[in-house]
Formats: sequence, C-alpha cells, structure tokens
Amino acid sequence: MMNNAPGPPRPDTEPPAVQARNLTVTRGPRTVLRDLSFTVPRGRITGLLGPSGCGKSTLMRAIVGSQAKVTGTLDVLGRPAGHPALRTRIGYVTQAPSVYDDLTVRQNLDYFAAILDPGRAAADRRHEHVTRAITDVDLTTHADALAGTLSGGQRSRVSLAVALLGTPDLLVLDEPTVGLDPVLRRDLWALFHDIAERRGTTLLVSSHVMDEAERCHRLLLLREGRLLADENPDALRARTGADSVEEAFLHLVDEARAAARTKETTR
Repeated sequence: MMNNAPGPPRPDTEPPAVQARNLTVTRGPRTVLRDLSFTVPRGRITGLLGPSGCGKSTLMRAIVGSQAKVTGTLDVLGRPAGHPALRTRIGYVTQAPSVYDDLTVRQNLDYFAAILDPGRAAADRRHEHVTRAITDVDLTTHADALAGTLSGGQRSRVSLAVALLGTPDLLVLDEPTVGLDPVLRRDLWALFHDIAERRGTTLLVSSHVMDEAERCHRLLLLREGRLLADENPDALRARTGADSVEEAFLHLVDEARAAARTKETTR
C-alpha cells in the first residue's frame, strides 16, 4: 500500500484543481453522468475509479473541456472548464498512446513542443522542455528509438512526456496503466507520485483496477454515472468497515442497489 501522506502544501487562497456542482452530461437520450458534486484538491493524486462504462472518460473529457452537453458547474483551476487560458495548464493523456510510430521519442516531443510553443525564438526553450520531459519519464536511453519499436509501457511514457511538456498544473490521465504488467504499473505509479510530490502537480488518474485506489491520496468512485464516494482511502475503509477499497466499493454498490429497490417498492 502506498503512503497517503499529502503532497506539498498549497496556498489557502488557491481554488481547488477541480470543483463540480450538480454536473450532468447527456448523450442523446442517455444521461451519462448524473448530478455529480465533488472537489479535486491541488497537489494530490485523485483516483477516478469504477467499472468500464461508468462514465470515467466522459467526466475527464468534461474536465479538459472537450465534452459536449455538460450542465451544472465545473470549474478547473479557478476557471470554467474549457476556458482558453487553461489550454497550457492541463495535460491530458487518453487511453490510446498519442504518438507517431515513424518518429523517434525525441522527434515526437519536438513536434508537440513546437505546437505548444511555436516560433524560432522559442527553439532553445523547447529543447530544454523536451529534454526535461524525456528525463522525467525515464526514457533517456530510448530518446532516439522509433516510437513504433517501443513496448506498450514505453509508449505510454512517451504520451505522458508529451503531456508534461508545458509543465501543467493538472494532469488528467485516462486509464494510463491499462494492459500493462505489474512491474510497469508499479513504475508508472511511482512516477505519478514523484510528479505530485516534487512539482506539486495535481493528477486525476482513472482506472477500473481497484487495487490502484490504494495508491491515491483521494478517491472518486463512480458507478452508472453516479458518485458513490469522494474521500481518501482510509476514510472510505473506516466508513464501510472494509479491509480494502474494493470491498468498500462493493459495499457501496450493495447499499445503492438496496436503496433503489426500496424506492421502487414505495412508489
């Protein structure tokens, strides 16, 4: 189990990294997210956990400002989600690695760095950012390797390096460890903690693997578009009397089902 000690202290005057009130997302006739209210604190790793199809990716897209039909209030780093000023302050890594197979690791990062910071005058600055990002994800020895020849875990690291180029205040990572073996998962989580603790970066990491919840400072548990919990792992286990977060999640699912059955019978 990872240490859930808090990261670097943040000034009290700063707003939360993410604050949602009555957040709802619809897609056609279907309501994907229902009336969510939660807070993501700065400088911590918040895990967004739940089974596949529960709305995790939709919520992440809403936070980065790329999701349509969002109602309610959703503020990110003190501004409405999708505000132009947030573009360089948020790093977003989707489930599929966003890299070009026919470019080397360094060429991939050079390309994305030029998009983020265009102009000849920025060339030296871009080189510094690229070198730092490659070092951060521990790919220095693979910097000149073609992305198409890398393992799945290494490709995930390249995508993470792209997200780190602008030194974002918030990193949104959509199931970054899916399909990876236990050693690679462990190494990536060690990297996430290093980023949070060394830089004070806020990370929102989604997963459907419940043991990864133990590695987070705070948890958002989703099921069928509804929020079951918004608290730290220790508090969640204590409240439900469970030995693990997975047991706590199942306890909350059973409670929700029982409440739904009671509501149906009283109609």
